[in-house]
Amino acid sequence: MDDHGHDHSHADHGHGHSHGHGHAHGPASYDRAFAIGIGLNLVFIVAETVFGFAANSLALLADAAHNLSDVAGLALAWGAAWLARRKPTTRRTYGFRRASILAAVGNATLLMVAIGGILLEAVQRFQNPQPIAGGTVMAVAAVGIVINGATALMFMRGRENDLNIRGAFLHMVGDAGVSLGVVVAAMVVGMTGWLWLDPATSIVIALVILFGAWGLGRDSFNLAFDATPPGIDPEAVKTYLAGLPGVTEVHDLHIWAMSTTETALTAHLVRPGATLDDALLAEACGQLTKRFAIQHATLQVEAGDTAHPCHLAPAEVV
Repeated sequence: MDDHGHDHSHADHGHGHSHGHGHAHGPASYDRAFAIGIGLNLVFIVAETVFGFAANSLALLADAAHNLSDVAGLALAWGAAWLARRKPTTRRTYGFRRASILAAVGNATLLMVAIGGILLEAVQRFQNPQPIAGGTVMAVAAVGIVINGATALMFMRGRENDLNIRGAFLHMVGDAGVSLGVVVAAMVVGMTGWLWLDPATSIVIALVILFGAWGLGRDSFNLAFDATPPGIDPEAVKTYLAGLPGVTEVHDLHIWAMSTTETALTAHLVRPGATLDDALLAEACGQLTKRFAIQHATLQVEAGDTAHPCHLAPAEVV
């Protein structure tokens, strides 16, 4: 009985009062992919910087700066993925799962800083265009296509279920596309002598980064502020819970991300005159996982006693 005189029950992962064993607990490990991706990109950054200065190419230097922010982002995401796998403690009852969300926020912020730097340099180069060594630029950028493309493939499998991994995947795919743009720009500059095309390519690079960073930033900030994760319709969840046998009302419904891969839910179900039904709770939690990818559900059952109303029932009360 709770302090309102109502029966309540907690059901996790669809198995009544205990944790179920049929669902994945935490993200798959991408440690090897992170290590290889960071190592390859660090080597490539050094090469881009050296040859960018040698070839006097802002596009190549801009791509090197962006790749440096990507390495920082990959390292941040890797650290967060490692923290998210740590076990909960008595003080941190959810463990460090939210670290993956904070890493995604940090990743988006790093990208915005990189975009500002690239645009500033591009404007300055437009005012003072300089010749570039097209052959060198093309060769180095072509290596970037291979490295970034290979790194992206290592994150492809997890991009749909983890915002952290999706961010890494999109960064690498974007970088491969940007490197392709640098190759094309250097070729055209060599054929036409249009020096303005080099800084123009830098601006395109910035816009490509902005496109990916905007979505990553929006989704990560929403999760950081406990918004319902993308792909989950709160009204559909409420309709399902309201349709359970004997349920006349659903209130105090909250759906939020514990991490970039796990979603939690709490709700109060009013079932007048009903006795505690562990089988119903287990079935409800199982269906929440199956239908809505909500892995951690806590349901409180109330009798709807008007003499002891739930103080969390009003919609405006959090």
